[in-house]
Order: sequence, then C-alpha cells, then structure tokens
Amino acid sequence: MSKIREAFENKKAFIAFVTCGDPDLSTTAACVRAAVTNGADLIELGIPFSDPTAEGPVIQGANLRALTGGVTTDDIFEMVRSLRQDVKVPMVFMTYANVIFSYGADRFLATCQEIGIDGIILPDLPYEEKGEFLPVCHTYGVDLISLIAPTSQNRIAMIAKEAEGFLYIVSSLGVTGTRSEIKTDLEAIVDVVRQNTEIPCAIGFGISTPEQAKRMAEISDGAIVGSAIVKMIEKYGKEAPVYVGEYVREMKEALKNIL
Repeated sequence: MSKIREAFENKKAFIAFVTCGDPDLSTTAACVRAAVTNGADLIELGIPFSDPTAEGPVIQGANLRALTGGVTTDDIFEMVRSLRQDVKVPMVFMTYANVIFSYGADRFLATCQEIGIDGIILPDLPYEEKGEFLPVCHTYGVDLISLIAPTSQNRIAMIAKEAEGFLYIVSSLGVTGTRSEIKTDLEAIVDVVRQNTEIPCAIGFGISTPEQAKRMAEISDGAIVGSAIVKMIEKYGKEAPVYVGEYVREMKEALKNIL
C-alpha cells in the first residue's frame, strides 16, 4: 500500500507546501520539521524551476529566489536524505516535467526511492501524457499524483480511476495563490472522485485561513496550503520556522473533529 495513505488514515490530512531553497535549504529543512512537529500529515517539497507555469506570484518569487541562491536538485536530495533521519510523514516532490527530464527520469526516480520520497506532482504534465513517467515511477515505487482541475469535467472519472497516492483537487481556475473565497462546485467534483476510486483526495490552491481549510476538509479528505506558508517564509526569512509551526498548528486544529 502507498505510504501516502497513512497521511489520511482516520483523520483529515493537513498538507503543507514549501519551496526548497527559499531563502536557503537549512531554513527549508527547519520549516519542514516545524510543520511536522505541529501536525502536518504530508509535506510537499517544491523543486524550483525557472518557468513554474502553475504558480502565482508568491511561489514564482520563491522559485526565483531559490534559483538565484544557487540551489540544485542534488542539494535538495541531500536535504531530504537528512530530513528522513527524523521526519516520518510522507513527503512528495512538486515540480515540472523539465526538471525530471533534464536530470534523467530514471536517475531522478531511483534517487527518490533511495531517499524516501513517496510521490511526485507535475502540474504541467497532461493526464494523456503521463505514460512518459508512469512506468519509471512504478519501477521505483513512487506514486505519480494526478491533479483534477475545475476544467477536467468529463475526464474526472477517468483520472480518478487511475489515481495513485492521493488526488490533488485544484480549487479554482488560474494559478496558485491565496483567495478570499473559493466558488468552484467542489462537492460535485469530489462526488465523481468518490464514485471512481478509494484513493483519498485533498483540495489545494487558494486556501489560507483555518475556516477555508475546515470547509475544504469537510468536502474532501484534506486541505493543501502552499502560498500562505511561502509568503510567511518570504516575510520572516531564517526566523520563519517558528511562525510556520504556529500556523500549521492552527490549521491542523481547524481540521480536528471533522467526520
């Protein structure tokens, strides 16, 4: 069974995203540990890329700062290797197909297996083209996590049937970023998912407050927060881990006692 399922067992999952290397990898590692200590059930690690098409200005800025700081994929692998000495929750990479192509898919995924990465999310990989990565993911036991967007409509059932790890449901059209309200009919999307798979699904894009997280977790199996955390890291820099920990604790608290 996928280790990712552990994040959702008997609870609503809180999933935290950080961009690796912003402002530096030691701060990234400290933020991950703070998030996990305060209740994060799964960690998404963004590998920076020069053209992150799914990202809004907050995460784009983090990508730019990390790349300007000279962070490499190999550096990130080393950080994960070190994190895995004490971080037990599932961890996944979120990045772009080009990052894996340029590194070499076989070498990239073999390293993921070796260092304890449980899945990868590639927002720019169309469902129809996932065959380019799926066989090598299966070879190394890494889940290829699919995204379902509001525009997926008649493809939702098809994507859900073949899902691995968890399904990432995109809350609204456009790029990542915090939103004051989320208007998509997410219940309808989750209904179709539930009819076609037992794989858990979590909602991301635009969630920043405990109230939003609670609402999303009531509909689905968990809430994903990225931009709000990345914004906090941009604001506080090396001091960010303590603030990230407090924020995650507050968000996780909001997800308690939801049936």
